[in-house]
Amino acid sequence: MRRFKRLAAVMTCVLGLSGAARAQEAINPADAAAIVKAMDKAMDPGEGQKRLNFLVGTFDVKVLIWIDPTKPPNESQATAITTWVLGHRYVQTMLSGFVMGEAWQGIGYAGYDNLAKEYVACYMDTGSTGMEWYKGGLDADGKVGKLTATIIDAMTLKPSKLEMRLAIDPGGDHVTSLWQSDATGKMNKIMELQYKRKKS
Repeated sequence: MRRFKRLAAVMTCVLGLSGAARAQEAINPADAAAIVKAMDKAMDPGEGQKRLNFLVGTFDVKVLIWIDPTKPPNESQATAITTWVLGHRYVQTMLSGFVMGEAWQGIGYAGYDNLAKEYVACYMDTGSTGMEWYKGGLDADGKVGKLTATIIDAMTLKPSKLEMRLAIDPGGDHVTSLWQSDATGKMNKIMELQYKRKKS
């Protein structure tokens, strides 16, 4: 039934976009079936999405921030609530805590792009008006990962590379560390979030 509804939707879409020149032509069933197959491949959650299950839950988060890479980090605590959204296609993370004495909130989304065959993530928080867009991958055993993004550095107003490095425990605890390039291109750790799953 679901497949029939999707086929009907595709046929309607094709008819609507075909224009006057094709309005009288019959839709080739083979073309419609190919479109449905391509749509299924693009939209159906699969193994790529399942590998993100470690993110889902409620976590206590230790937040470490390095203002100066040569000095000890500032430490604070936060809470993260992470859930599947949009039919197990994306993971939504809501972060809330205090950083350097001020209230801080963040929202993140992570997913697996079936067509590009890579992991993608978007993050934003109250420390910026910019959105960070990451892409990358997890290793074969799912214990580590790295995603990269480019942002505008607040001090130089020039593009700067970010790396999100993941270390994943089988039980779901995980560490996300953020590294940023300096003027020489050297990567320095600027932030680390240590997620500890809350016991139910």
